[in-house]
Amino acid sequence: MSFFSYQTLKKILFKLEPEAAHNVANFGLKIVEKSSIIRSFLGKFFLVNDTMLSQDFFGKRFANPVGLGAGFDKNADHIEAMGALGFSFTEVGTVTPLPQDGNPKPRLFRLIEENSIQNAMGFNNCGMEAMAKRLKRYSNSTFPIGINIGKNKLTSEDEAINDYEKLIKHLESYADYLVVNISSPNTPGLRSLQNEEFITSLFSMAKTLSQKPIFLKIAPDMSNDDAITLCRVALQAGASGIIATNTTIDYSLTKNAKDFGGISGELLKEKSRALFKAIGKEFYGKTILISVGGIDSALEAYERIKDGASLIQVYSMLIYKGPGLIKEINQGLLELLKEDNYTHISQAVGANWK
Repeated sequence: MSFFSYQTLKKILFKLEPEAAHNVANFGLKIVEKSSIIRSFLGKFFLVNDTMLSQDFFGKRFANPVGLGAGFDKNADHIEAMGALGFSFTEVGTVTPLPQDGNPKPRLFRLIEENSIQNAMGFNNCGMEAMAKRLKRYSNSTFPIGINIGKNKLTSEDEAINDYEKLIKHLESYADYLVVNISSPNTPGLRSLQNEEFITSLFSMAKTLSQKPIFLKIAPDMSNDDAITLCRVALQAGASGIIATNTTIDYSLTKNAKDFGGISGELLKEKSRALFKAIGKEFYGKTILISVGGIDSALEAYERIKDGASLIQVYSMLIYKGPGLIKEINQGLLELLKEDNYTHISQAVGANWK
């Protein structure tokens, strides 16, 4: 389970088209999901168990602060496999009310020189009915599960709130937390829902339907002031926290970018970090904050934590560094906490603003 072994596997996967490689990885993880023996074996290599890293949220224990970001496990196919790889929680989806195929292929691209990914997937998923059936298997699970929800491509902006209402009603009982996704660049009109009127209506409605925590996930392509205003409106309307950020449509970041889809990975790191810092300064101590976007090391994770993140998520950087990244982050966090004379991770959360 060495770093070298993943680099060998990566060479094979990178010979495949990106979406084909993603499907191969999904197939392998489905095998892991079905085998408790394999999960136990993997856990011995990847799990980092230390009470310094554990926290309690939403009535669930998070063994460490590192979770899987939305977009990888779109259909809740390998939840327990994520736990075996060292994650403390997972976020499935984005799921829509009706099944949809997503955007035309090719729609997933590697930016290898920049350790980044560009995707225009378009919420391809099996729909909320299939998602609910799969999540029933985990009704007694202690592993925290978030569900990321979005509108169908053919749903108009005027009718969008109805899609979110259907999703919350149908899936909230299976979630430890829900995430409202109106920040993906790959569904027409979705980002235009990032406005005060829609946000107020959406979260006011959502809180009448569920007592589960409901987060807003925001895009990195807005000013700090606009992002702070949007987050404040969401929190006043009933949001339980903020996840920052989704992918970026700033194609000036690389000469290798397509002119469509969202960029994630190392290219997103600086934008995501900067926006999260502004959000953390404003909202640390007032709500739960989750940081995602270009996190590729324990040091980067620690900076996000000190800026106010109680939890962090990774996804694209796994493609380049492999599952050993989760262990690397958690072990590195333990060392960084000790260097700063902290005895628990909660002492570091928001340290830059204390």
